[in-house]
Order: sequence, then C-alpha cells, then structure tokens
Amino acid sequence: HKAFLFSKQKNLLVLPILLAEINEESYPGEIPPDAYGEYVWQGAYVFDISLDDGFVLKGRITHFNNDDHINEWGWYYPYDYSVQRSLYIDNVLYTISGRSVKMNNLEDLSEINEIELLQEIS
Repeated sequence: HKAFLFSKQKNLLVLPILLAEINEESYPGEIPPDAYGEYVWQGAYVFDISLDDGFVLKGRITHFNNDDHINEWGWYYPYDYSVQRSLYIDNVLYTISGRSVKMNNLEDLSEINEIELLQEIS
C-alpha cells in the first residue's frame, strides 16, 4: 500500500521503509510468530536492480536528524519526518516527507540539498 519508485531504465527501486527489530533477549526460548519489534529506522531504501545481480542495496536515505531520533520516540515518533514519496529528475533522487524535500545524487546518494517545508502553527 506504500508508494514506491521503479525505473527499468535506471535499474532503480526505491521503497519507503519503517524498520522494526525484535530484541531476541526479550523472549525466553523461541520468538513467538506474532512478535513485533521496536521501530529503529524510517526512510527510503534505494536498490540497484538487474537480472544478473538481483536486488543490491545501494543505500538508505532518512529525513530524521540522526538514527537515534526514532528510538527516542518509540511507537509515537513524529510521522511528518517519514519519507512518503520519491521521484527522480535526471540524476537527482528526491525524497519527500511532511517536513522536507531532500535531494540526493543518484550515483552515490550523496546529499545535494534539503528544503524545509512550512509547518502549520497551531
């Protein structure tokens, strides 16, 4: 149900991901099949894809300030930092969240710029 970006021409697949990890030490014995983990990362996974090599993770892009930020919030992290959509123009990958638009070079995923979006004041 999440939007993803696919380009056969660029051998590119970009998926918005909310990564949760299960702490195996929390369970004595086997981990139950209905166990779920704690959120540890949110952003976009960028893959190179080909018939020869399959899916190769090129890198990850997040709109959170650092990897620990989502851990601090737990289940109630600020969703407006979540990457919702992605697109590319020429050799620039754009990822879009409720807070910003981030631009990365498609070759090496180095950050080019980030534009903060206006937030409503309540």
